[in-house]
Amino acid sequence: MKNTTEMLENDPQLRSYLDAPWAKAPKAYQNIVHEDENVIVFKDGFPVTEGHLLFVPKKKLRRADITICFEYAYKWGIEGVMENKWEAFNIGINNGEAAGQSVMWPHVHMIPRRKGDTPNPRGGVRGVIPMKRDYNETTSVPAPCSRTALVRDRTIDEIKAKGKTFEKVDEKEWAKVVKRMRDKEKKQWEQE
Repeated sequence: MKNTTEMLENDPQLRSYLDAPWAKAPKAYQNIVHEDENVIVFKDGFPVTEGHLLFVPKKKLRRADITICFEYAYKWGIEGVMENKWEAFNIGINNGEAAGQSVMWPHVHMIPRRKGDTPNPRGGVRGVIPMKRDYNETTSVPAPCSRTALVRDRTIDEIKAKGKTFEKVDEKEWAKVVKRMRDKEKKQWEQE
């Protein structure tokens, strides 16, 4: 059985939205654009585009606490389009460290989009995995880490097929191989 005291001490989750950087920053109140009993909306401290907002639930006891943030973000995004503040918008959440979450309190991003803010917006939120953004079958390539894993796995299979034993590759050497492959793919991608 897990030690619950230790789990609580090692829990990266914040206990309150007030513990998050957006609420603890000097003059944080200047970044609040809306507040009611359920949600508080902040200007993002590191905006991707002008108007980037964070919709933060005041509590996280039920699914509805975060769902309402999506509803607010969508409504504000549509209003911005209707008022010609921006042409389009993305709404998203980073849920967990592997997804890029850096503040461990749930929050929804609403990022206004304008023509020309990126050379090729095709794929939108798919851009979180850069090589997967453009999903045109004739031009898309696997993400570098996927291709690297494929090459590694093929090599291991070839070694085993020849009856040789597999020895673990030195981590530093493997990192060099991965870097060379990523650099090569990046160069090919840029040339296309």
